[in-house]
Amino acid sequence: MTVQPALAVEDIDAERTLAGDSPRKANRGRSAMERVSWSNTIVLALCTITVLIPLYVTLSMAFKTQSQAVDGNAFSLPNPFSVEGFVTAWNLTNFPLAFTVSVLITAGTVVGTIVLAAWASFAISRNWDRKLFRYSFYYLLAAMFLPFPVVALPQIQLTGLLGLDNPAGVALLHIMFQLSFSILLFTAFLRSIPAELEESARIDGASTWQTFWRLIFPLLAPMSATVGIFAFLASWNDFMMPSLIISDPGLQTLPVVQSIFQTQFSNNYNVSFASYLMAMAPAIVVYLFT
Repeated sequence: MTVQPALAVEDIDAERTLAGDSPRKANRGRSAMERVSWSNTIVLALCTITVLIPLYVTLSMAFKTQSQAVDGNAFSLPNPFSVEGFVTAWNLTNFPLAFTVSVLITAGTVVGTIVLAAWASFAISRNWDRKLFRYSFYYLLAAMFLPFPVVALPQIQLTGLLGLDNPAGVALLHIMFQLSFSILLFTAFLRSIPAELEESARIDGASTWQTFWRLIFPLLAPMSATVGIFAFLASWNDFMMPSLIISDPGLQTLPVVQSIFQTQFSNNYNVSFASYLMAMAPAIVVYLFT
């Protein structure tokens, strides 16, 4: 049994030269592979630490008892581990109801944003030569520079008159405020899809509706995931809109409920951090899986 010797760097360069690459180009390729950007690595490591340290403190405080939480050492490990903070937060904030309301609002926002933005982007990108569609695109982009606090008072009055001062109204407003950025992303992605694919589908007898759902929409899956992540985070973490629109305190979302019961947490830091962790966990799980 013979063992083949490892190729030396000169042998690799010689092979690349024979394949048509110059020695200088081969050296550049080798140096590019060997070069490491330590400055970027250090910056990324520091950014990671700034996220992991608060997360560690949150986990540590949430699993401590009340006496351990007030000892002033936030970085110490729980000893023993306790879930009394989670139990208290679960009962105090009526977590199941608030969680259900947040899930329904967020799910409606994500689905509505993806579907409506995909429809509008498909129509705009395939009719870009028509002024109506092109100006509609500019009109929708202009809404990106209109924050909710500017139009908060009219929206409160309008939702009250229409009977939408409830979670359904919040989901509808979330969709409307997410459309601009989502349409921008979808339109840019659709321009990279060849029009010949749609022409071949139409030759086979597919209608515009069938072409979109059976051909175009599956191709939009990567961008749909991106739009869904942005819509989910914006809706799940929103505090101002639900607090102003929803008139029934019993149907508020998790961020608003946590704010309402914040004074009752008092110095029970383990209850506070447990409540924050329960509200934050779904967003982390959805982000990782999406």
